[in-house]
Amino acid sequence: MNKYNLCKLFSINKETEDAILEVEGSLLSNFESIDLIKEFNQLKIIKAMQESNLNYSNFYWNTGYGYNDPGREKVEEIYAKVFNTEDALVRPNIVSGTHALYLTLSAITEYGDTILSISGKPYDTLLTVLGVEGNEANSLKSQGIAYKEVSLKNKRDFDYDRIFDTIDQTTKVIMIQRSTGYSDRKAIIIDKMGECISKIKVRHPNIIIMVDNCYGEFMEVLEPSDVGADLVVGSLIKNPGGGIALTGGYICGKARLINMIANRLTAPGIGKEVGLTFGLTRTTLQGLYLAPSAVSESLKGSLLIAYLFKGLGFQVIPDLDDQRSDIIQSVVFNSKKLLIKFCQGVQKSSPVDSQAFTEPWAMPGYTNEIIMASGAFVQGSSIEISADAPMREPYTAFFQGGLTYTQCKLAAAITYEDIKKEVE
Repeated sequence: MNKYNLCKLFSINKETEDAILEVEGSLLSNFESIDLIKEFNQLKIIKAMQESNLNYSNFYWNTGYGYNDPGREKVEEIYAKVFNTEDALVRPNIVSGTHALYLTLSAITEYGDTILSISGKPYDTLLTVLGVEGNEANSLKSQGIAYKEVSLKNKRDFDYDRIFDTIDQTTKVIMIQRSTGYSDRKAIIIDKMGECISKIKVRHPNIIIMVDNCYGEFMEVLEPSDVGADLVVGSLIKNPGGGIALTGGYICGKARLINMIANRLTAPGIGKEVGLTFGLTRTTLQGLYLAPSAVSESLKGSLLIAYLFKGLGFQVIPDLDDQRSDIIQSVVFNSKKLLIKFCQGVQKSSPVDSQAFTEPWAMPGYTNEIIMASGAFVQGSSIEISADAPMREPYTAFFQGGLTYTQCKLAAAITYEDIKKEVE
């Protein structure tokens, strides 16, 4: 078989494919390490499904109120086992990660409480939720809930002095965003997160610690809930949905807190007992089953992007030898033109809507215009091949996803070739 398949099928230059083949040779040991983590997480999920006695009848679903829906209850039992928590809330009517976070924060706080972010400024859409930006009627700020933040030291480490100086009698929730989001810091690795949680709990055992786990699931063998987080929150159209889940979000954690959140999702006194799954149990669990493989393929693609664009002289975050804890690979272009061209190249590589011409637009929930490349089978699915960025300096592209490494390789080839032409 001709090794130059990109050249043959997509008219990629031989020099580009040679550059990719060279990088792949240097990444073999990295890929082996990724596969070991994938294997552990895949076995963990299979074990959770077996221990929960998952059977074919669980794929049926109820109507109306959804009382005793076998699929809903089984999904939540499995998620609780996978994330090693007392309980879980996994529902198709949680529409996004931001929705899951708002639902969680609004349920566990009340007037006079303070939410403290100790990983710096959170993802853009959460700023509107908190009331830091915008003037939305139902923001947490409008409900009398205050917000404070402490930045990471050196964009990497928790600033313990400032954290403990900032905590006061009103601090109800400490929030940690695992992923880099739209920032230039690295994702927070589980060991550091566990150390931080332990130190806080010794001095403030009653403070609730919530982790925004988006983009980080199955990157390591442990999850934030394994190292003391009271709640972990995420989206099913990111890592844990494996590209199969059609919609939904999850919240795993302490049973008392999950009950409070379920009461906010439905109504006080009703909680988790109702809510249709709309026949999505099968795809939700298939997605979870495939998630470790999807995450590992995506991570391999991020490494390829990092090596190629570092070779062109661009700053990449995380850097080549950094330990990774989310699937996101940032490339700092310092050029609006190059940023747009990169995202357009990712769109051209997509299996769906490859002919679409992506450009910046005023996306709901963001203060800056956003460019978003996402030719996905599930709309907005970030575990599928995607790239996006806010239109602000230093014009950094955030590449994530890729259900198969081959898909990532195609995206890398197209973007590398397009950008190289511009900088030569």
